[in-house]
Amino acid sequence: MDGQLLELAARLGRHLTAQGKTITTAESCTGGGLAQVITEIPGSSGWFGRGFITYSNLAKVQMLGVDPQVIERYGAVSEETVTAMVIGALAHSDASCAIAITGVAGPEGGTPDKPVGTVFIAWKNKGEIPIVAKQQFSGDRHQIRAQSLKTALEGALR
Repeated sequence: MDGQLLELAARLGRHLTAQGKTITTAESCTGGGLAQVITEIPGSSGWFGRGFITYSNLAKVQMLGVDPQVIERYGAVSEETVTAMVIGALAHSDASCAIAITGVAGPEGGTPDKPVGTVFIAWKNKGEIPIVAKQQFSGDRHQIRAQSLKTALEGALR
């Protein structure tokens, strides 16, 4: 496990604990990697209750309540879908904040509009509007996923 990711997750845990908050995750292209990094931190059960791995479109619909028409119209890798994912993660948990990630990690699956490395990350606190970032990462599948996790954790700390 990447030491930098672990340090970011530990910092996030300290921050959430100090604020009396908890977090949930909704992941597609990272396949549970964010939840894995978080749960490497001793005591994370005090601030992390669950993560949703919604790799397929059907999982996004069934587990997070994402409207299938949103996926059909905008695609699974889109600002609209990641926004619905982060809202759904909060709605289907008792967490006070959430992170959602969807993207094209490669090596296949890219399109001219959304090439490999295109990743959308959303952060949301209960009662606030989501913040969404579109990223264009480079590298292989492992590197794209690692950059996604780093960006997700850094964003949550902001």
